[in-house]
Amino acid sequence: MEQVQAIKQRFEIIGNDSHLNRALEKAIQVAPTDISVLVTGESGVGKEAVPKIIHSLSHRKHAKYIAVNCGAIPEGTIDSELFGHEKGAFTGATQTRSGYFEVADGGTIFLDEVGELPLTTQVRLLRVLENGEFLKVGSSQVQKTNVRIVAATNINMLEAIRKEKFREDLFYRLSTVEIHIPALRERREDIHLLFRKFASDFGQKYKMPTIRLEDNAIVLLQQYRWPGNIRQLRNVAEQISVLEKERSISAETLRAYLPNAGSPNLPAVIEKGRKEGDFSNEREILYKVLFDMKSDLNDLKKLTLEMLKHEDSEKVQEENEHLIRKIYGDDDEATEEQPEVAVLPAATSSKEIRVPQAPVVEDKYHFAEEIEEEETLSLQEKEVELIKKSLERNKGKRKAAAAELGISERTLYRKIKQYDL
Repeated sequence: MEQVQAIKQRFEIIGNDSHLNRALEKAIQVAPTDISVLVTGESGVGKEAVPKIIHSLSHRKHAKYIAVNCGAIPEGTIDSELFGHEKGAFTGATQTRSGYFEVADGGTIFLDEVGELPLTTQVRLLRVLENGEFLKVGSSQVQKTNVRIVAATNINMLEAIRKEKFREDLFYRLSTVEIHIPALRERREDIHLLFRKFASDFGQKYKMPTIRLEDNAIVLLQQYRWPGNIRQLRNVAEQISVLEKERSISAETLRAYLPNAGSPNLPAVIEKGRKEGDFSNEREILYKVLFDMKSDLNDLKKLTLEMLKHEDSEKVQEENEHLIRKIYGDDDEATEEQPEVAVLPAATSSKEIRVPQAPVVEDKYHFAEEIEEEETLSLQEKEVELIKKSLERNKGKRKAAAAELGISERTLYRKIKQYDL
């Protein structure tokens, strides 16, 4: 533990989190060896400190240490940067150039954002890790190098392997020892310590009094999620030091510098792939439209029967106003084409009831048969399938499922009982 504290002072690492201490202990233990190390953690957590510690405590400390940001080098030139090139190897290669692996022979190379390497470069890197051999771009002469590789990444390497963006054999070569640096939100007790250190540094840099946080601001500082980790915390401390005239910072003042500080820190889960029950193909959309039409047709049949059974048409219209609005909409303007209507005499009243004209057919029972007509088996099966999927997506909540299907909750309940769901 004394050695860990000495390393913290030497490299200006602040914090007493147990996970951070464990990461530093692993770095100290592997430093004397030539084992490849993979440093993982989110962007901005300070992963670049680990390879420096490993190099300074190794037998290579007097040789070169080169840090390479793999994500900042264009794909077309990264092979030349890492392994060098011969004169005339490509357009613009006016002279022979040594790459990082040749220059750092006997030392350490830190490959930051190693997950961004192109697949062709990954093959070359794998050969270096296996036997220390590499080829310059445009050369057929094999060269040897003796370097130690420490890599770092902020992406999920297993996910990258699954998507075939990173070679699995290279991953296991690089991650002989894996060191994980915790995110700042996992080190709540260290956040205020880091802020005070940054505030003191910027006070000296800009020759002004050091800012201090009030108690409510400290609570806000520790509760914030810090998606940018230590880098974001440092930027916030610098902004406040320069822009604020008052040296005592309240929670309201601090909140203005924290994006989305007022919103709950809950991650949004987004499913990238298409769910099985989504209406995302034309066939299911068509079935959905058919069932909407079926629902309107059933409402129309119900309204027609009510008008046939009752002698008072105005009363029927009042009692079934919601059905009429659902079927014909809320538009009160007269349309150019009106449907034909028939006048049916009432048995016990002189009032006339206007109902839609039924088609003229020879079979006098045709209208009754149309009301009782059963849907085809395929449509019934599809309706059952859509209801099941909607209930699954809404976790059994009938109200939400009914809204999604475009029917009433009562109708959905009847269908559930009908199909024994």
